[in-house]
Amino acid sequence: MSELKAVEIKAFVPARDFELSKRFYADLGFTIASSDADIAYLHCGDCSFLLQNFYHPEHADNFMMYLLVTDVEAWWRHVETTQLATKYGVRTEPPADRPWGMRDFPIADPTGVLWRIAQKIR
Repeated sequence: MSELKAVEIKAFVPARDFELSKRFYADLGFTIASSDADIAYLHCGDCSFLLQNFYHPEHADNFMMYLLVTDVEAWWRHVETTQLATKYGVRTEPPADRPWGMRDFPIADPTGVLWRIAQKIR
C-alpha cells in the first residue's frame, strides 16, 4: 500500500444562489482562487473546498463542513464584526466548549450548509 498516496481531498459544497454564496465565503475569510459558471475553488490557508452551482434541498439540508482553526475566538470576532448573520440572514451561535474536546461555533451558509468552526481545547 505504500505506493497509494493522496495529495488532497475536497468537498463539493452546494450553493442555492452561487453568487451570494461566493460573497458569503469571501466575507467569512476564504479566498476565491478561481471561479466559472459552475464551480468556484475557495481556500483559507491550506484548507480548501469547491463551491458548486448546484442545489437540491435534501442534499444541502444535510451537508456539514468542519473547519479546524488555531483561534476560534478570532474567527468568532470576525463573524460578529462583519455581521455575517445579519448581512446574509444565517444562523450562528457563540463558541462553546464541547464534550469531544473542542471549542466551536456553528454557522450556516446562505444555502443552509452547516459549518462548525473549531479549535482544540488544550
